[in-house]
Amino acid sequence: MPQFGFSISQPRAVNLDTNDLVPAEKILHDMPELQTCIACGSCTATCTAGNLTSFNFRKVHTLVRRGEYREAYEQMDKCMLCGKCRLVCPRGINTRAVVMKIKRELGDY
Repeated sequence: MPQFGFSISQPRAVNLDTNDLVPAEKILHDMPELQTCIACGSCTATCTAGNLTSFNFRKVHTLVRRGEYREAYEQMDKCMLCGKCRLVCPRGINTRAVVMKIKRELGDY
């Protein structure tokens, strides 16, 4: 079969009833500005780590909200904490503080 330069992602179902959402709720409680995120992609577009690695802050945010902490924590180690994402966020979310909070909360996963 010819390769066309893209691949088809496998479908995933997330069962929110079996995932432990307590850490995600604690992160959202401590960082309520995350509720205002409109997923515009500005943080991902300007991310230095995203240009050099597969880091994607929007993906990490989604993983945490779904309760998929292991992959989110592994992605957090790629963040350089440069702060470019915070500068371009139209909602003014302190993404550096969010990254540090996620790393602290998910250290056990």
